[in-house]
Amino acid sequence: MAKKTMEVVKGLDLQRYMGRWYEIASFPSRFQPKNGENTRATYTLKEDGTVNVLNETFTNGARGSIEGTAYKADPSSDEAKLKVKFYVPPFLPIIPVTGDYWVLYIDEDYQYALIGQPSRNYLWILSRKPHLDEEIYNQLVQKAKDEEYDVSKLHKTPQSENPPEDAPTDTKGIWWFKSLFGK
Repeated sequence: MAKKTMEVVKGLDLQRYMGRWYEIASFPSRFQPKNGENTRATYTLKEDGTVNVLNETFTNGARGSIEGTAYKADPSSDEAKLKVKFYVPPFLPIIPVTGDYWVLYIDEDYQYALIGQPSRNYLWILSRKPHLDEEIYNQLVQKAKDEEYDVSKLHKTPQSENPPEDAPTDTKGIWWFKSLFGK
């Protein structure tokens, strides 16, 4: 059965979208450690119109991170279809990896969002705060269902009441290698 065409946000205000977002839930990914917590993304608009992406997660008290760049997939479109490029491994960034980042839903105050991509293999629920009201969470899950995502794969990300701002950094990239093996 053919999948329906995915609805994406039109007219996303990139400036308002910038800043820190906390991962409330996501599909497990080989790019993230299984036991990561306080996972977040920080977006910063650059002068050339691209976006600096800093993804962070904390595992056993150590901070793992990777930086990349996001840009509009089609600069002439008003659809919120972005491409994100990271270089891996994070400790020796030599291999470019590019993925889709589609904003499927964002509230009018830019406080929570649903992010996916065309294969429906990845899904994220993001919030400006580390915790999201359960009713709003359920609404976002329903929106994902409506876009034919298998929401049974959603995994809630543990977030502290006061997420750490700083922690020792995993400078060896061990988290990245472990994530390749599903650890």
